[in-house]
Amino acid sequence: QVRLVESGGGLVQPGGSLRLSCAASGFTFRSYAMRWYRQAPGKERELVAHISSAGSTWYADSVKGRFTISRDNDKNMVYLQMNNLKPEDTAMYLCYNPSIGGQGTQVTVSS
Repeated sequence: QVRLVESGGGLVQPGGSLRLSCAASGFTFRSYAMRWYRQAPGKERELVAHISSAGSTWYADSVKGRFTISRDNDKNMVYLQMNNLKPEDTAMYLCYNPSIGGQGTQVTVSS
C-alpha cells in the first residue's frame, strides 16, 4: 500500500526558510519520479517541483531559484527546501509519487 507522509510545514516570516520532508513507503521508491504540489484555499492545485528517478529536476516559474527538490533513495525520502518565502507561497504542500499523494503539510508565510 502506497503511503506518503509529509512534514516540516509551519508558520514562517517573509524571507524565511522551511524544509519539507516526505516519507514514502509501499512502492519501489527509486524507480518513481516524485512531485511536490501546493494548494491554497480557493485556488487550483499547482505543481511546484518535480524530480525524476534519475534526479533531473523541474520547477514552476513562481519558485525557480528559491525552492530545491531533492531525494534520498536509500531513505525513501523526498525533500523541498524553500528559501526566501513569500506570502503567496502560503498553501498546503503535498507530496505525490506522482499519481498518489499524502495528506499534506501546511505552510503559512506571514509577518
